Amino acid sequence: MVEFTGEPECPGDVMELRDLVAAFVRDRVMPSEPVLDAGGTAAAETLRDLRALAKAEGLWALPLPVELGGQGMPLRSYAHIAEAEGASDHGPAALGSASLLDALMLWRHGSARVRERHAERLVSGEQRACYAMTEPDTPGTDPFLTATRAVPLADGTWRVSGRKWFTSGAADADVVTVLARTDGGPSDREGLSLLLVPTSSPGFRLVRELPVFGAAGQGEIELDAIVVDGDHLVGERGKALAVAGERLQLGRTLRCLRWLGQTRRAFELMRERAVTRTRSRGPLGDLQLVQRHVFESLLALRTTRPLVYEAVALLDAGRDAHVEVGLAKVAAARTLQQVADAAIQVHGAAGLGPDTPLPALFRTGRAARVLDGPDELHITSVARRVLSTGSGTGA
Repeated sequence: MVEFTGEPECPGDVMELRDLVAAFVRDRVMPSEPVLDAGGTAAAETLRDLRALAKAEGLWALPLPVELGGQGMPLRSYAHIAEAEGASDHGPAALGSASLLDALMLWRHGSARVRERHAERLVSGEQRACYAMTEPDTPGTDPFLTATRAVPLADGTWRVSGRKWFTSGAADADVVTVLARTDGGPSDREGLSLLLVPTSSPGFRLVRELPVFGAAGQGEIELDAIVVDGDHLVGERGKALAVAGERLQLGRTLRCLRWLGQTRRAFELMRERAVTRTRSRGPLGDLQLVQRHVFESLLALRTTRPLVYEAVALLDAGRDAHVEVGLAKVAAARTLQQVADAAIQVHGAAGLGPDTPLPALFRTGRAARVLDGPDELHITSVARRVLSTGSGTGA
């Protein structure tokens, strides 16, 4: 296997735990991927079994707060674990870290009732949550144009109406956090709020699944005059973007770490193919063009990892990391797509079919350059910040 390099030194106790997680993902999760990808009852049962194994082996909810039933691992340590568990798309769900963003958001910004009803259940795996921000008829990069409305009623509740799409995990979620306009008019930079909506509420409807390059997991939802209790406001009224910004920086960094794990997986598949595949004139790896694929892929992986861990260090220290997260997000998404593409090329026709995870890894890399903020958004945001402040040069 390609070594973990280009990152801060991994402490011995974290390294041991990381190796246990990597083995769990390799030996338990990856063999189950065909069943988990297919969805349905068999997938739910398989995921339940994997979670039970993770709990039995002491690997469950490593980064979640101790107060909610997690193990309280700080980000600077968990980063090494996230890369290992992220080698499979299903790793975070199987190991209990998939709820990290939602559980932290509700723990920090939810009412006492919301924390009691949902935060601990998210950590234990009893409930699932999703986050609904983008909409079909508005640019996903411009939240100020959000058309979903939440109107306060006389009894202190809210009436929420609107439609969201590309909501990850919407089909299986018990609760969804919805970005809605509560005050002001279209394009006002204030007046956006977050509300937690139980998916069992009358008026909630999963409109359709939105396959990404043929893979399920995203959904379009409709909120038809749903009545939500007043204490289900997440954060302050009109201050959604502060909460969302906190969530997005951490979420993008975690995804970068997981994409590094998937990139490493694609690289190892390519290396193994180049070494073991023989032609009439010798191993495939003797070809200079194959060697170039290996070199360029390793170069991309080694140069991307430090960017990601720089973002981790700043977030862990509680410092602003807009530039670093933007750089890491673009680099990690590009690198995953590049290395998966190279691995497919080295595999030939075998890389296009169902016998390797390469099509799924390539799909993830290509989608990563659009979802959670397209490359262009991050490029523009970073460039503007650097031009206006002179920060981000590493000096």
